[in-house]
Amino acid sequence: MFRVILRRLLVSVAVLWVVTLLVFVATLLLPGDPARAILGQAATPDRIAALNAQLGLDAPVWQRYLDWLGGVFTGDLGVSAATQGPVTELLGERVGASLVLLIVAAVLSTAVGLALGTWSALRRGRGVDHTVSGLSLVVAALPEFVIGVALIVLLSTTVLPILPSVTLAPPGEPVWAQPSQLILPIITLCLVVTPYITRMMRATMSEVLDSGYVEMARLKGLPERVVITRHAVPHAIGPVAQVIALQLAWLAGGVVVVEFLFRYPGIGQALIDAVNNRDVAVVQAITLIIAGVYVVVNLIADVVGIVSNPKLRAEVTR
Repeated sequence: MFRVILRRLLVSVAVLWVVTLLVFVATLLLPGDPARAILGQAATPDRIAALNAQLGLDAPVWQRYLDWLGGVFTGDLGVSAATQGPVTELLGERVGASLVLLIVAAVLSTAVGLALGTWSALRRGRGVDHTVSGLSLVVAALPEFVIGVALIVLLSTTVLPILPSVTLAPPGEPVWAQPSQLILPIITLCLVVTPYITRMMRATMSEVLDSGYVEMARLKGLPERVVITRHAVPHAIGPVAQVIALQLAWLAGGVVVVEFLFRYPGIGQALIDAVNNRDVAVVQAITLIIAGVYVVVNLIADVVGIVSNPKLRAEVTR
């Protein structure tokens, strides 16, 4: 198993290296001149040349890439063109604020999705099963901004104005100091992710419940709770782990839209501001962070899928 995990880790490192190439090339293909976009159309050529030298934009492309890649390994993500400060300082609090959203939404959506999927599978063909399947299909078809706007209308403006529709934390105060402003963004992310986990868990659990080893466990006289927790759920978690990984990885990118909708001071809002300001260093850093989260989550999902599935674990240890 250690060799399999090591091989997956090496593949993940190679993928991250390819991502650094793609991110760097993509920022080069952005239209316009970053220095002119920062200084304005009235900037003189001398000022533009001075800013290009300050930002290192006058160096050859290969040297700029190697300098940026070396900074990534040392924790130096460059200097923000908009604030003239280190990118790490600019993104420090914003990364923490986004992590709060991602971690809480990931834990809640995974727990609720697995529980609903299992509950629905145990009641196949009944009204509860049809209701859960229908609602999950409807919610899964809605984009995140539609869900967010609907929640704002229901809980912030028209029907029940009980929650803030935007983040109102003053500068310098952690966003979690006022928990009420986290509720709508977290609910939005959970409603986008949970239906997929629920439907996959329901389908996988239904297949497992019809398997021979579950039937054999019941014939042995084991309590239904033991049959579900020790025999059915471990075999169902493996395939579902991949879906959970894809959905949680989506959270890292989907949080951009949700943060912009609720004016949440995270990396999503910072990315939009950086694109508008042509702040190349910030765009590169945020894109690399999102890609890194995606790769790490998929690596964890592979490990969880192997550990939780007895069949895969037996194949790996042979």
